Amino acid sequence: MADHDPQDQAPPGDMPEPRLILASESPARAAMLRGAGLNFIALPARIDETAVKEAMQAEAAAPEDVAVMLAEMKARRLSARAGRLAVLGADQMLVADGRWFDKPASRDDARATLEALSGRRHELISAAVVMVDGNRVWHAIGRARLTMRPLSATFIDHYLDRAGDDVLTSVGAYQLEGLGAQLFSKVEGDYFTILGLPLIELLDFLRGRGVIET
Repeated sequence: MADHDPQDQAPPGDMPEPRLILASESPARAAMLRGAGLNFIALPARIDETAVKEAMQAEAAAPEDVAVMLAEMKARRLSARAGRLAVLGADQMLVADGRWFDKPASRDDARATLEALSGRRHELISAAVVMVDGNRVWHAIGRARLTMRPLSATFIDHYLDRAGDDVLTSVGAYQLEGLGAQLFSKVEGDYFTILGLPLIELLDFLRGRGVIET
């Protein structure tokens, strides 16, 4: 983790001091918080997600437990140095017929993901954890089910060409708020959960703690 001190990230001018840290570099999560009017700091919280997933899968852990664990580990990385600031960690799991999917590392990986999900239903599990002074004070899990329409090889090629490197930033090689909307025949569940954060539940918690206005 880079040597960032959350307490040194004060906003310029007359901006109110942030009371929340997003322990993530995810543009989608930052955009959700920004769109909801939150004043926050986004800092990286890098952990070895692959090792955690492999260990928990070997123990037959449920995917929602993995998502919560990864979210908590990210928040914990920053919470000890964040003092009074609440630290938000988040993670998302994609599961199809018992198989866990990771973010594609390359265009070929993205193609393989789309081919595997084509014509099938999968589940997205988004977990969020808030920690204060190194203690977990809240967590939530959101679920959504998405049915991908059958995709031709030609369509996949054209989709990958148009989406570019964006397909490497999400676990399913798609962003529902963009070109990814063309991939689906049915979407069931909360929109924000699909984007990677149970936002409505988070906002309710933050209001209860006085982090945002009621």
